[in-house]
Amino acid sequence: MKVVAVINYKGGVGKTSLTSNLAAQLAWTQKNVLLIDLDPQASLTFSFVQPDEWRDRFEKSKTIKSWFDSYEDGVPISLASLIERPAAVKARLSGHGKLDVIYSHLGLINVDLDLATKLGGTSLKQVKKSFIAVHRRLADGLAKDIEPLGYDVVLIDCPPNFNIVTKTALIAANYLLVPARPDHLSTLGIEYLIRSVTELVNDYNDFAKLVDDHPVDQIAPRVLGVVFTMIQEYGGQPISAQRQFMRSTKASPGISIFDAYIKRNDTIFASAPQNGIPVVLNGYNSGSHQSVVDGLEELTTEFEGAIGI
Repeated sequence: MKVVAVINYKGGVGKTSLTSNLAAQLAWTQKNVLLIDLDPQASLTFSFVQPDEWRDRFEKSKTIKSWFDSYEDGVPISLASLIERPAAVKARLSGHGKLDVIYSHLGLINVDLDLATKLGGTSLKQVKKSFIAVHRRLADGLAKDIEPLGYDVVLIDCPPNFNIVTKTALIAANYLLVPARPDHLSTLGIEYLIRSVTELVNDYNDFAKLVDDHPVDQIAPRVLGVVFTMIQEYGGQPISAQRQFMRSTKASPGISIFDAYIKRNDTIFASAPQNGIPVVLNGYNSGSHQSVVDGLEELTTEFEGAIGI
């Protein structure tokens, strides 16, 4: 099972569109995929379930917040008990793979405050043990509850920040995927993000060495690269202003760029959540609309090669 965290410090970069469509196309190619929405904005969640249904069926006890809260209540629940298979996508994927989701909650931001209270200790050893225990919570949940279920890929939609909840996703991940618009603000923080991840990994591994009562595995999540989104094409290639930012990002040391990218089409991406079906699973008569789907398919093929599935 491969675990991929999708993250960028900047919001509004097409993170949710990338995550939902990548998952859907993977499922179409016979993969079994689990999505976990860790973003309190819950955009990924509402790409698959309508807000009214979410409030009626899931808000109180069937979101990722419920799982974190259960630890605070002293009665942990299984992460697997939160898995849902959205009906519209299930019907569209009949005969293919499966796409399951663990929904988010708008109150998830408060979970970070609860986790922060667990990081203290009366000694340096206790502080280090607390750090590992808190930051490994999602990794341990995935290993115990999700890995036995036979998923090929878990995609985690991370919030656009570097709080403790985000860090639990990064520590659980084998890979990181960074969506970005080819503009100044969206690409500005990529190098800083990668440095922050490197520092987190180093701190975690240093603490893991010092927890001597039971072995803790070192971690080494790999940055797969940057996926450019919202691309405007002219003459079959990105417009010149966007190509400039794509080139400058590619020239940055230690940063790789996916060849495939997501084309901009506000009409089809805006309407997809209303139907609960990602763009890539729809057929279009318009050539410009279908070209968006073609690009998503190319991206998925490249992604599959990058993580070896």
